[in-house]
Amino acid sequence: MSSRPGPRPTGPGPGPAAPVRVLLCDDHAVVRAGLLALLGSEPDFEVVGEAGGGDEAVAMAAKLGPDVVLMDLQLGEGTDGVEATRLISGSGVRVLVLTTYDTDADITRAIEAGATGYLLKAERPEELFAAIRAAAEGRTALSAPVADRVMERMRRPRPTLTERERDILGQLARGLGNREIARALFISEATVKTHLGRIYDKLGVDTRAGAVSVAKEQRLLT
Repeated sequence: MSSRPGPRPTGPGPGPAAPVRVLLCDDHAVVRAGLLALLGSEPDFEVVGEAGGGDEAVAMAAKLGPDVVLMDLQLGEGTDGVEATRLISGSGVRVLVLTTYDTDADITRAIEAGATGYLLKAERPEELFAAIRAAAEGRTALSAPVADRVMERMRRPRPTLTERERDILGQLARGLGNREIARALFISEATVKTHLGRIYDKLGVDTRAGAVSVAKEQRLLT
């Protein structure tokens, strides 16, 4: 039997894939300029806009409809990166966090807000390119250190909190400050601070928002 290929099809074939449309959000103009130059070196990326803050990013994402938003977490005044991620991802646009922060609390908050991936700014350009392409396809992209932290948390035994610590966590989730918590639970502010320190240690966080986020993730709040 002949192994020669048959006649080649005539007419136009499939054209080149459309570039991934990217919106940059970082409050440092120098960082945005660097990313713009970096992504401009790849033919399958098109930067459609730059935002210097969360509010601007949300508005531009709604207007421009990018495939992926590269989102920093710390954005100065106004809407932070986590809340912007929540608003943008809720509209169906993929958000890839690109930040210098890799604490458990930051990672948890961003993923809960709907981030498709979480990348550190220390990554090599090739890793960034691959993560953007993955995010555009709806696949999760995590920096290796971030993936390690996620796996470590999953393997970590669920923390055991005392009844009083659970009470204080519940008040934290309501947005109360130390003084309000002390009044609600009929204890001193010093006692509240002591319990908060123990809660932070058990949950592996260092902020109130981080404690609430981890508590919700691990279903420690009733």
